[in-house]
Amino acid sequence: MGGMPGPYLIRGSVSLPEAELVWRFSRSSGPGGQHVNTSDSRAELRFDLAGTEALPPVWKERALERLAGRLVDGVLVVRAGEHRSQWRNREAAAVRMTALLAEATAPPPRPRKKRGVPRGVNERRLRGKKHRADIKRGRSGRDWT
Repeated sequence: MGGMPGPYLIRGSVSLPEAELVWRFSRSSGPGGQHVNTSDSRAELRFDLAGTEALPPVWKERALERLAGRLVDGVLVVRAGEHRSQWRNREAAAVRMTALLAEATAPPPRPRKKRGVPRGVNERRLRGKKHRADIKRGRSGRDWT
């Protein structure tokens, strides 16, 4: 396999700059036999969201607001340790990071326009109420006409 994949695209032409990504590796839990005790296959990817200049200011503001609960001093941390190889864990962490940022920087959905209740719906409801009232009225022995 070749080197690490190129820039990680977030959306459009905006990508995560390789220079601002900080990688750390540690021993991963899970399968791997004796090999697992000696290799640092878990990947941890850190990205300084608060200090980056790679994102447009609007996106950055939006991401900081939406990811506030996940940030530690303005730094977004993603860990991946589900694969046996460090390479695949690096890829998984990078993909997870770009997906998180793509979701966090997405524009808010359009506000829902309030619409009136259709006349047919109201008429149907009132007809049903009237019908139910007639049924109940018919149960008593008296004649209500």
